[in-house]
Amino acid sequence: GDSWGIFTFLCAALCNLPALPALNCSEELGAGQSIQQTYDLTRYLEHQLRTLAGTYLNYLGPPFNEPDFNPPRLARAERVPSATVDLDLWRGLTDNARLAANYRAYSRLLCYLRVLDGQVGTAELRHRLAHFCASLQGLVLSIGGVMSSLGYPLPAGPAGPPAPPGAPAAPNDFLKKMDDFWLLKELQTWLWRSAKDFNRLKKKVPPAVVTLRLEARGF
Repeated sequence: GDSWGIFTFLCAALCNLPALPALNCSEELGAGQSIQQTYDLTRYLEHQLRTLAGTYLNYLGPPFNEPDFNPPRLARAERVPSATVDLDLWRGLTDNARLAANYRAYSRLLCYLRVLDGQVGTAELRHRLAHFCASLQGLVLSIGGVMSSLGYPLPAGPAGPPAPPGAPAAPNDFLKKMDDFWLLKELQTWLWRSAKDFNRLKKKVPPAVVTLRLEARGF
């Protein structure tokens, strides 16, 4: 009867499935997803730095670990790329200019952190710094990936060590600690602003496109 006919049709259809076109779904990894991943990594680094900064400032001791310690920026600290740019001026830059500034800044900050890692006296703090440096290296590469996906050229990275040859070392332990303090402070500001940059950028760039592709089999 009708039931037997339907059953026979379904069996025939199942037997011939390998000969039918296969419907595959693939996601193209474009600028939108690259920006989202970079934004997520920036927020992760913000969270990671809060813990690291507290541990490192305790390592430096008073007054650097005191909540109300807010010293003026010394001329020595000017080698560290500053994020203290007028917000309206920063937003007025092109996407390419902001991305290039982020790429260059994190490349230099990474150099400073690696020097810092080699000077720390405790194994636990060295481990934390090394882990953070690895994450920050990932952020530099991720920003480079965003620039490439948007068709922007990569800026040149730091040509050498953070301090130019012949630059004088800190004359005393307090000024050396001040350099470390400002490095962490500027890094916190850069990450805070970068998170806002990538959050705005991901709203301008459409998300990754999902495409359907037919692959013929058995023909």
